[in-house]
Amino acid sequence: MARRALKLASWTSMALAASGFYLYSNKYLDPNDFGAVRVGRAVATTAVISYDYLTSLRSVPYGSEEYLQLRSEVHLRSARRLCELCCANRGTFIKVGQHLGALDYLLPQEYTSTLKVLHSRAPQSSMQEIRQVIREDLGKEVLVLFVKQLFPEFEFMWLVDEAKKNLPLELDFLNEGRNAEKVAQMLKHFDFLKVPQIYWELSTKRVLLMEFVDGGQVNDRDYMERNKIDVNEVSRHLGKMYSEMMFVHGFVHCDPHPGNVLVRKRPDTGKAEIVLLDHGLYQLLTEEFRLDYCHLWQSLIWTDMRRVKKYCQRLGAGDLYPLLACMLTARSWNSVNRGISQAPVTATEDVEIRNNAAAYLPQISQLLAHVPRQMLLIFKTNDLLRGIEAALGTRASASSFLNMSRCCVRALAAHKKKTCSFFRRTQISFSEAFSLWQIDLHELILRVKGLRLARWLLALLCWRLPAPH
Repeated sequence: MARRALKLASWTSMALAASGFYLYSNKYLDPNDFGAVRVGRAVATTAVISYDYLTSLRSVPYGSEEYLQLRSEVHLRSARRLCELCCANRGTFIKVGQHLGALDYLLPQEYTSTLKVLHSRAPQSSMQEIRQVIREDLGKEVLVLFVKQLFPEFEFMWLVDEAKKNLPLELDFLNEGRNAEKVAQMLKHFDFLKVPQIYWELSTKRVLLMEFVDGGQVNDRDYMERNKIDVNEVSRHLGKMYSEMMFVHGFVHCDPHPGNVLVRKRPDTGKAEIVLLDHGLYQLLTEEFRLDYCHLWQSLIWTDMRRVKKYCQRLGAGDLYPLLACMLTARSWNSVNRGISQAPVTATEDVEIRNNAAAYLPQISQLLAHVPRQMLLIFKTNDLLRGIEAALGTRASASSFLNMSRCCVRALAAHKKKTCSFFRRTQISFSEAFSLWQIDLHELILRVKGLRLARWLLALLCWRLPAPH
């Protein structure tokens, strides 16, 4: 177990170091801003963490009370060292730390609780630096403007190539403003979503002035309880919003860490509202990828293992298709085979996933080298969303899977209607309506089952009603 903990910590630290060295050596950042000193810090931190795990746990009997106590202390010390490294090196390191802080379902609690500080209290540029940019671009003082600084680099060692492509767009605040307006228009039918207004007359490529919207972080359950906001409703809204982005539109906000997703009560109605911030990084999915991804999730939700294999392999997984299915769902292979919508994640399964994370790193690296590059940002987005669900205690509910299935049905039907006759479009529309009705009925059955009512009716309907595809 000590070796697994050491391997996980070492890979995390090495990812930070390699990301920094890669960006430095390829001149994606100015050497004056990202120098060898930062790489040296990362290497030194990796060495210290590795030595701590090796020496602290080596002579203690595995599984003993003393072992568990010492392991927790080493986790905490290592997490603090990583947080200090991220704050000192900033940039890419901050982004990696934010991602790790959201992985409640995967990493030890000592790591996630320590690194969560980076979601809302990351190191900031000095006021002198901010004033200089505003003076140069707008000719105004900071006292009359609200400025949001975007950290442009991307996360994790295996996503550094994506950083090269995304860096110019993330540095362009006008692009961020356009993304914000696009997603606001795209999801305008969701009355629970708030995207802050952009003030274009006071924005440039280096300065973005947005409407100020207050709220609590989306993973702050205590804030929601104090403000009488239903956490299950927030989780459902978040799932609907991202399912619509991924499956229907193929235009996905890819940085939903808790500092970028707020929740509040609407001033006019008192209903729960999600506030989506930081629109610098979006993934535009190709139609082929989006449709294969729809088919794959449909197959996972309805436990069609033949099609799970088919569409995992179409997405580049090859013989590692079980691993891709497990990574996408954050479920064990046994749970995938039984049906991810049939039962929620258990504590035993959570422990299994955490314990096996380090053991499968070589296979994960192999898989990530073969899947389409679009999948990398999707993995990151899924991880962050799953971390929010874990913090709220709403992870892997059947309702969330059914909402995803609705979006998949709509997306696949819309694609089929594009190039066919009127008669065929009518057939597809009827089939779509029937599938959506089946999903609604399936959801109703689950609610009845949850209330432990009409068990005989449930058994009869499950026997008579086939699962929609």
